[in-house]
Amino acid sequence: MTSPHRADQLSVIITGATGMVGEGVLLECLESPLVARVLMINRRPSPRQHAKLSELIVPNFLEIDSYRDQLAGYDACFFCAGVSSRGMSETLYNHLTYNTTVRFAKTLCAVNPHTTFIYVSGALTDSSEKGRVMWARIKGRTENALLRCGFEHAYNFRPGFMRPTRGQQNIHGYYKLIGSLYPVLRLLAPNHVSTMRQVGRAMINAAAKGYPRPILEIRDINTLAAA
Repeated sequence: MTSPHRADQLSVIITGATGMVGEGVLLECLESPLVARVLMINRRPSPRQHAKLSELIVPNFLEIDSYRDQLAGYDACFFCAGVSSRGMSETLYNHLTYNTTVRFAKTLCAVNPHTTFIYVSGALTDSSEKGRVMWARIKGRTENALLRCGFEHAYNFRPGFMRPTRGQQNIHGYYKLIGSLYPVLRLLAPNHVSTMRQVGRAMINAAAKGYPRPILEIRDINTLAAA
């Protein structure tokens, strides 16, 4: 059981905590004094335990409406769940990305519209929904729909390459291969890279302090992380 928290601390929902981005954001939330408690909503159980942490298993996010009672009382939702479009048809990717995310968000908004909803999208997402790149169109469609859900505050994060936090277990092979190049990438292209720590801190700061734009590119994320 978590201890009572101060009024200026956040109660946070995180999805995708068994993936790389979600795990990195979770670790930052567990360390942050601004976060009092965290509810992981996962499709499968996580072995991670912490005094701040609880878990809700929802095998199919399209059925999130059945768990409405467990969603009440949270200040923010960091939606980090997602799938790669590699080898996937547009119909299936749209179902797993747009349908699942928007259904989850609409249910949460109906329970508590004052929740700050933050969606992890990606660099080069297509807000016009008309470009040639399939994943970018669907991510853009998802972003646009989330901003219309009715949340008091909603943000779309568009990170690029992210250096994992020390101790992370769920790291993509690609990131393991080029992670050692991060110092060089940061020197040559500082507005194209972040650390997972920066992404997590930026989410917490967006929920605690807000941000003037609903879409945060890499530069915005790194700026907000230091706020």
